[in-house]
Amino acid sequence: MPLSEHEQRLLEQMEQALYAEDPKFASHMVADPARSRARRRIVVGALGVVVGLGLVLVGAMSQQVWLAVVGFVAMVSGCAYALMPARHHLGTVEDDGSVRPARTPTQRPHHGGGPSRSRSSGGFMERLEERWDRRRHGG
Repeated sequence: MPLSEHEQRLLEQMEQALYAEDPKFASHMVADPARSRARRRIVVGALGVVVGLGLVLVGAMSQQVWLAVVGFVAMVSGCAYALMPARHHLGTVEDDGSVRPARTPTQRPHHGGGPSRSRSSGGFMERLEERWDRRRHGG
């Protein structure tokens, strides 16, 4: 059953209050898409290993060498897929030599900003990067 507009507004106000009161706790409560992708990768890889092991056993019992080979390839592929590291997009180098971090699909695009931006609008790392840039450029 969907929430009414009043309930949705109350929920949004509660979320904003939580972020304002304890941003560290609130950020831990948000689902991490990278962690869920890694978990999904491990589950799919483990499923490939189990299916491959089944094919190896069936191929060995029925003396079908090609089936056992296909099962072995499935096992190795499943292990490789599960253990493959995630791709990290580091960012883009700007004309002035600074690096703009890559956006994840859940992030909003960054428009302008800089030192005049309020402290609550950016995350800890963004504020730290801004301070570093101000020190480096002497501003």
